[in-house]
Amino acid sequence: MNLGHQIKYLRQRDYLSQEDLAEKLYVSRQTISNWENDKSYPDIHNLLMLSSLFDTSLDDLVKGDVEIMERKLKETRFNGWSHLMVWPMLMAAILIGPALYHWGMIGYIVEAILLGVAIVASLKVDSLKKSYHIQTYDRIVAFMNGKDPNEVHTTKLRDIMTSIYSFVLVVGIFIIIVLISLYVFKPY
Repeated sequence: MNLGHQIKYLRQRDYLSQEDLAEKLYVSRQTISNWENDKSYPDIHNLLMLSSLFDTSLDDLVKGDVEIMERKLKETRFNGWSHLMVWPMLMAAILIGPALYHWGMIGYIVEAILLGVAIVASLKVDSLKKSYHIQTYDRIVAFMNGKDPNEVHTTKLRDIMTSIYSFVLVVGIFIIIVLISLYVFKPY
């Protein structure tokens, strides 16, 4: 989390307008706006005053607070969307045998709904990944643990190989489950 976001979060947490904070620090409202938008940064004197005013350590002020990252994580509902992507897809794979062989048109509708929910959730997960600049599984894990995903260093080749491996693994497991379901529920 960067300093501008931290200042804005703490200001809003304390129900201060940019004007109110500017008056307390003896700077202009435009200066506060510039800090929050990362156009400029407070000097050490103002950092000390901000730290005192917000009753936070300089370390938390400059680096960000784990609680804020956890709150943002909860707000994004990353886990929920991930589960909503995986479980319906798994259910669709398991139920494809009964759906095709025994349920008739209802089976097709159930399969379509399950796969539709999984696709919508996967699109949401992808948009969350883009909005938080998360490209790899390593970065997702870092983000989920309240760390900055940009601090995870991977090579471009490793990113590509991990993506290919993950895709092949997920598709492979899905196909295996579908084939098992089709075999088990095949009418004799």
